[in-house]
Amino acid sequence: MTIRFDKLGVVIAVIVAYAASAAPFATFRANRIVPGEARSILDALPAVTGPLLLAIVLIAALIALLKTPLILRLAASVAALAALALLIGVAGRFLTPEGNTFARISPASGFWLLIFAFTLLLADVLTRLNLSPGARIGVLVVATAAIGLLLVSGSWSSLSILKEYANRADSFWAEGSKHVTLALGSLAAAAIAGLPLGILCHRVEKLRAGVLNVLNIIQTIPSIALFGLLIAPLGWVATHVPGAASLGIRGIGTAPAFVALFLYSLLPVVANTVVGLAGVPRAANDAARGMGMTERQRLFGVEFPLAFPVILTAIRIVLVQNIGLATIAALIGGGGFGVFVFQGVGQTAMDLVLLGAIPTVALAFAAAIILDAVIEMTSTKRREAQPA
Repeated sequence: MTIRFDKLGVVIAVIVAYAASAAPFATFRANRIVPGEARSILDALPAVTGPLLLAIVLIAALIALLKTPLILRLAASVAALAALALLIGVAGRFLTPEGNTFARISPASGFWLLIFAFTLLLADVLTRLNLSPGARIGVLVVATAAIGLLLVSGSWSSLSILKEYANRADSFWAEGSKHVTLALGSLAAAAIAGLPLGILCHRVEKLRAGVLNVLNIIQTIPSIALFGLLIAPLGWVATHVPGAASLGIRGIGTAPAFVALFLYSLLPVVANTVVGLAGVPRAANDAARGMGMTERQRLFGVEFPLAFPVILTAIRIVLVQNIGLATIAALIGGGGFGVFVFQGVGQTAMDLVLLGAIPTVALAFAAAIILDAVIEMTSTKRREAQPA
């Protein structure tokens, strides 16, 4: 009998083999800023638990390596991820000395590599299963609920990142609110301004090239540079325009961050609006004209609904982009999760960096999954409108 290997499984098996045998599973530090001591899986976990975790990840890697049924691969990836999530908390409690409140236990490179490998396997399985949009959102909800349950249960409370959170719980949610407000607010403003501008560019060809070229130039300016360029004009507005300062407009803080994110958001919204409207089938417009619909009625009743999936793709791009870029806003006092990232960099405290980075990545990932599902659902109308 010929043994057949899965190409992706080979990559996963190599990662798992290295992570389980050579890379550290957890790091012990006497306090939050001193260099850490690497611990392997067998050293980081109690006597029975360490070999059990090794067995689980190696069996799951073997299942990934061979061409096995999708259901078996799904079960292997979920089992490995669940075991890793549960046992990293056990490692935190096992490695923390009794009564010691200064020690810090952090997941090390081996843990993150194992998480990456089995998440890759899970993503591959879900892609091959070709889940419906609703099912993909359901998987996201289940994963979010499982992580929330682990957090609420206290299973990870001995880990350093949760200790950093405990020390900053109030500021974490305040900065999280600022981060989401910046990302969603700038997106809403870009949609309000960009959609009419995109419609105008679609209708007036002479205007299109000039507007898109200007927006392309803005897009090439590095984010930190754009934040800096906005400090002087917004500072002038705050000083010379009555009531501007009371509205929160000033050279540093939320205002320049909001304006910069708004400017970055315009190009995808305007460009995709133009592309979406240009892609509306001529037959649909001809049918609308034949029914006696006015130009305005055709725009909102025919063209815009058919172009909506393409426009929604721009919304997805902008939202994911803004969630990431909002992190940089902390450099100019704009707040957000970037506050913890840059505090952690300044204090050489990687767990504080992760406290800001992980929620940012999670928000962007969730936004991408949800909007991808919505785009797929709304694309049905566009496909149905195509001429036979």
